[in-house]
Amino acid sequence: MASRKTLDVRNPLEVLTIPLLLLASLVGSPAIAQSPTYGVGRTPTAEELGRMDISITPEGDELPPGTGTVKQGALLYSQKGCIGCHGIDGLGGLAPALQSKKGAEVPVWDKERILPLRAPYATVVWDFIRRGMPLGLEGTLTPDEVYSLTAYLLFLNHVIPEDQVLNKQSLPAVKMPIGDEFGKPHEFKLNAPRLKGYPY
Repeated sequence: MASRKTLDVRNPLEVLTIPLLLLASLVGSPAIAQSPTYGVGRTPTAEELGRMDISITPEGDELPPGTGTVKQGALLYSQKGCIGCHGIDGLGGLAPALQSKKGAEVPVWDKERILPLRAPYATVVWDFIRRGMPLGLEGTLTPDEVYSLTAYLLFLNHVIPEDQVLNKQSLPAVKMPIGDEFGKPHEFKLNAPRLKGYPY
């Protein structure tokens, strides 16, 4: 019967050989797995990059051409089924309210958490509608439809007049009700109470 060979602890090279081989195989495997010789992946096409590159800045430089009015937005709000989730005129649905029940004299932070009121820029409202609505069919609205729905929601919350037309130039210029209040940090003190209206 063959005898088993044991490591000679007096020989440091023999003791280190196995751990070094294991370490080399572990370190080298990610480089091998990511090697281009496997042919995994490909360069995205310009169209694919365009579908992902949809961020809109406050200045609206990335906004697409198009126009929208409050009247068109009100019609689309019904046609696209927004009423089913958000209720008539943005009130009373199971989804978040889109219009405040409180009057214009109430400060924005004392009102409900409503996107057309709390968004720091009108382009945020536009961007959210394009990315996230309608539920289950996200990204299917045309730029004109998004401009129109944005105009309707801003009108419902007394941000713009009924006759204002929104487009790439006029949308970034809309003055939002929250003004500069959205980004002001409060003065922190140990054991200080949470900000008024903070929901958590």
